[in-house]
This record gives sequence, C-alpha cells and structure tokens, in this order.
Amino acid sequence: MPSFDITSEADLVALKNAVDVAGRHIGNRYDFKGSSAKAELNEKDKVITVHGDSEFQLDQVKDILFPEMEKKERESTKRLDAGTVQTISGNKAKQELKIKSGIEQELAKKIVKLIKDSKTKVQASIQGDAVRVTGTKRDDLQAAIALVKKSITDYPLEYGNFRD
Repeated sequence: MPSFDITSEADLVALKNAVDVAGRHIGNRYDFKGSSAKAELNEKDKVITVHGDSEFQLDQVKDILFPEMEKKERESTKRLDAGTVQTISGNKAKQELKIKSGIEQELAKKIVKLIKDSKTKVQASIQGDAVRVTGTKRDDLQAAIALVKKSITDYPLEYGNFRD
C-alpha cells in the first residue's frame, strides 16, 4: 500500500551558512562599526541569538539575516519562534530566535482533519513529529499532497519517504 510522510526538519548546515554570511555582511556595514551587532547560531539548542545596541539595531540585523536564510533554505524564517527582546548590561539588547523542528501536535491534528474532511481515499495518522498518509492509489496520495500544500502555507512542510 503506497504511503508518504509529511515532516518538517530544519537544515542546520544551511542555517549555519546563512548566519555566517549574515555575520560577514554585518561586519562590513559602516553603521555597525564599533557596535555589538552580531548573529550567532547555537546548533545544540537550535537557537539563533541576535545581538545589538538597541531594539532598532536588532531589527536591522534581522533584516540582513532573514533574506540570507531564505536564500539558503526556502521558508526557513517561518519556523522561527521569536523570544522577547532582553536588555543586557545597560544599553545592549539581544533576542533569541528558536528554530522549531518537526510538526507540532496541533498542526498534525489540523493536517489529519484536513485530509479526512477532503473525502479522498487516503488515511492519515500521526507518527511522533510526522504525519503518515497511506492510500491505495498513487494519484490519491498526490491529490493529498496538493491539498495540504494549498491549505497549510504558514509552516514549511516536506513530503518524503514515498513508498509503493
């Protein structure tokens, strides 16, 4: 019976590359000379920390970082969960951007309900942080992929592990 998985995994190599390129851009900008503006990636905790002298400068650093992330991995900024802006040591500011990985339970339930309500001849089940869709025909599975792609646009999803 043919099946495929709907998952969402962050490409940490691409994100590390994007943060490095953004760091070089920040270092070369004239208005950031002598400031604490920088972006760093903690791969173990899956957190990008953005530093700056003010909240305005944090926004400027993110304006450099986000397009670089989009170049390396499409829709990667949608998986970021922005924390609150913290002031540290007087006038400096920092913000943590947590990288979400996997499909959260609420989104998985929404995908399963969407597929069941569509009346296509496929079954969807939650398997940890992924959703497995099985059906009798390959065309039905492709219709399910098209339906989910059209309906869920606020979070990056990947469709893989296709088995016949």
